Amino acid sequence: MKKHNFYAGPSILSQYAIRNTADAVINFADMGLSLLEISHRSKQFQAVVDEATALFKELLDIPEGYSVLFLGGGASLQFAMVPMNLLAKKAAYLDTGVWANKAIKEAKLFGDVDVVASSKDKNYNYIPRDYTVPADVDYFHYTSNNTIYGTEIRKDPEVGVRLVADMSSDIFTRPVDVSKYDLIYGGAQKNIAPSGVTFVIVRDDALGHVDRVLPTMLNYKTHIDKGSMFNTPPVLPIFTALQTLRYYKELGGVKALEKLDLEKAETLYNAIDSSKMFQATIPNHEDRSIMNVCFVMKPEYAELEKPFFDFATENGMVGIKGHRSVGGFRASLYNALPLESVKALVACMKEFEAKH
Repeated sequence: MKKHNFYAGPSILSQYAIRNTADAVINFADMGLSLLEISHRSKQFQAVVDEATALFKELLDIPEGYSVLFLGGGASLQFAMVPMNLLAKKAAYLDTGVWANKAIKEAKLFGDVDVVASSKDKNYNYIPRDYTVPADVDYFHYTSNNTIYGTEIRKDPEVGVRLVADMSSDIFTRPVDVSKYDLIYGGAQKNIAPSGVTFVIVRDDALGHVDRVLPTMLNYKTHIDKGSMFNTPPVLPIFTALQTLRYYKELGGVKALEKLDLEKAETLYNAIDSSKMFQATIPNHEDRSIMNVCFVMKPEYAELEKPFFDFATENGMVGIKGHRSVGGFRASLYNALPLESVKALVACMKEFEAKH
């Protein structure tokens, strides 16, 4: 039976990336050695980092004056590393979910934090809009996609100050005006690579403006100066990231990916909205994530939640259980997920509904 992978992360990777990584684990760059055992200082692996960096810049149209880094620690480390390097006096944050809230908590360790708005009052099921970002902040931080709750900000905010964004789960799904940002970061385990590597896009002249002493490993300049090679980098995930970036370029780049992502999301949301049994958890269509589609049983069918989950699992749907904070179901539609899988889930939903 074909499996359809809807895990929220670590998540589906393209067969292109998986096969090329598997081959490299056996024999990397015709060295007669495994990718798992080669030196990160070898010229063969340096070529991997160089190409991955170049493709990141090409696909996202990153302007001059920015560095792309491949680091460890996940996005969770960036929650602290960002304010440590950028927060001189005050920063503004938008609270749209668990990960945004965690970022706020860490930022408060380094300076004043103005939480300009929050959607916590309704369990994060909407994106706040009526808020003002103070003009005197060092930066405005937002989380572009909220994997747990299924909300997303798909346009670069117009707030009059420099931006910082956690784009862990929707990078490479829409064009981004990088020139508006001081820094963009994210865990790679959604749309780029297996877990273990974090990408950081940082404006070089945004650094060096805080008075605090920075630990060597937590100073972005350390990693810029050494080209992500200050310490041993996560070799395998970076190699897989390169394969994913090559695959994205073959597909036609970010605009082509966005077109496919929008089609997948529309297919599933239309099925949910037209269903007598299921309903989306995000009422405002503009706030709905195209990466993480969250839905539940309508109240009159609540007792069928587990039977549907079991039915879907038996039919090859993997990873659709909703986060405990929301319940119900969550289908993650990352770039590597084919439209075929979305259609299979829709068919599964319709079959179950017809039977009940």
